[in-house]
Amino acid sequence: MRVSSATVGPFQENAWLIVDPDAGRAVFVDPGDEPDTLLALLEASGATLEAIWLTHAHLDHIGGIAGLRRRFPVPVLMHPLDQPLFERGASQAARYGVPFEQPDPVDGPLADGMRLTLGRLSFEVVHLPGHAPGHVVFVGEGAVFGGDLLLDRKSTRLNSSHVSESRMPSSA
Repeated sequence: MRVSSATVGPFQENAWLIVDPDAGRAVFVDPGDEPDTLLALLEASGATLEAIWLTHAHLDHIGGIAGLRRRFPVPVLMHPLDQPLFERGASQAARYGVPFEQPDPVDGPLADGMRLTLGRLSFEVVHLPGHAPGHVVFVGEGAVFGGDLLLDRKSTRLNSSHVSESRMPSSA
């Protein structure tokens, strides 16, 4: 497994590119913004994009999807409890005054215990709500791709209607 990342957008979100070098296949996890930066990362890997996996649907994790899918019409997978967040991406971006292109609807659901494969690599989907109702992490190959699972309490906003402060400790 080869892993590359790019910190993108005004919220400085980490987008991850996971590559199975033997299969020449890749997935993006949380392509938050700057699709041109992400496309350059993919091109440098030499792999073919197979899918986009979302840990959750906050605007800083979904803002690069539309740009990626213009070049690579791959499936986007997300936990269904984050559908309302996904649909409000553009309106949330407007509240912050940041540019945003609303992506097309997701293609498939993620569920707790589900197995995702990339070539010979295998990852388990673990549902960990708290930061977002459908927040998931991808565990496998000695790594955890956790989205916003680990946050600095001082800089984390807990006043959004979808954030459950009481559920956050139990999701870690």
